[in-house]
Amino acid sequence: MKIDIENSKKLYYSLKGVAGHFEVNESLLRFWETEFDIISPKKTQGGTRQYTKEDIENIAIVYHLVKEKGLTLEGARQMLKHKMDETARKLQV
Repeated sequence: MKIDIENSKKLYYSLKGVAGHFEVNESLLRFWETEFDIISPKKTQGGTRQYTKEDIENIAIVYHLVKEKGLTLEGARQMLKHKMDETARKLQV
């Protein structure tokens, strides 16, 4: 289930929807949340995660670095630390 982020008028997306969009387990997104500061979805009082478009864009960057480029988590963290703007630009291309 891919999310059409560009054309959607939704403000928040569920963990299940975002995991489906990237075709990964929900647990992986929860894990990345602990590993990468740029992924920080809003949580309701009951603890339900609500992802914004910005959160999804940040997940896309991490996904690209880890899953597509094959970097380790530490390598991805270093890349984000030093080249966040460049990485975001490349992803947009």
